[in-house]
Amino acid sequence: MERRQLIRETSKTMSIRKQCDILQINRSSLYYRPLGESPENLKIMELMDRHATTFPAEGVLSMVNMLAGKGYKVNHKRVRRLLRKMGHRTLYPKKYLSQLGLAEYKRPYLLRNLTMNRANQVWSIDITYIPMKKGFMYCTGIIDVHSRKIVGWGISNSLEAQHCVDVFEDAVSKYGRPEIINSDQGTQFTSHKWTSAVEHKGIKVSMDGKGRATDNRWIERFWRTLKHNYIYLNPANEGLELYGNIKFYISYYNAEKVHQTINGIPDKIYEESIKQQRMLTKNQAVLV
Repeated sequence: MERRQLIRETSKTMSIRKQCDILQINRSSLYYRPLGESPENLKIMELMDRHATTFPAEGVLSMVNMLAGKGYKVNHKRVRRLLRKMGHRTLYPKKYLSQLGLAEYKRPYLLRNLTMNRANQVWSIDITYIPMKKGFMYCTGIIDVHSRKIVGWGISNSLEAQHCVDVFEDAVSKYGRPEIINSDQGTQFTSHKWTSAVEHKGIKVSMDGKGRATDNRWIERFWRTLKHNYIYLNPANEGLELYGNIKFYISYYNAEKVHQTINGIPDKIYEESIKQQRMLTKNQAVLV
């Protein structure tokens, strides 16, 4: 917060980008502005987010019934509008009618029967709604499937594809290119901006099948962990505090938390896998 106050937006000798680089401040943190709704709608959205995080296959009518049980008499139109604003897509085990992007930018699901046994083989990306005390924002996250390490993330007050591209390109600059990156069929990903940004780097684009609740399960499980273990317990007052909260939890998740599925710590498993790949490449080069 103290370093952020040193930024001079009116400086004629140094750009904001350069100032942020020198001070080691994420430039986007200067523009965090939580989105708002009426206090009642914000409470309803938080309740729906908690419910959807636990029961992702339940849709509008289930939300109406759940809210009625908590004393909120709201009709399906209001619930549908708020769910749309949250960016929520119900995961039906059948064809669904959620808003999707353009068909020309859809890509097939490439992970079926694929053995994922090394870091940077497959990344999974998604964007989720994050409730705050007064307002809400969106968080984009990228997870390395083999190690479960979060390799990229960022918060934004919009659901635009550009934010997902920025998070992706930042992750690539830090960890290199994955072979495949998987997403759902949301409008952010079924777009020219997303597919061109990924494919231009020689990375394969994979997308969940329609209504497939488990195709992008790795990042979905992380959202559930993040929200239940930290976000709901520590609601942020403003965007910069939210950024700090998420950064704190992801640092803990990557570097300290033992992931039960892989029986290890994501950072260590990722680093060991990369080291093994480098050794294998070096040995192959020697043989040649």
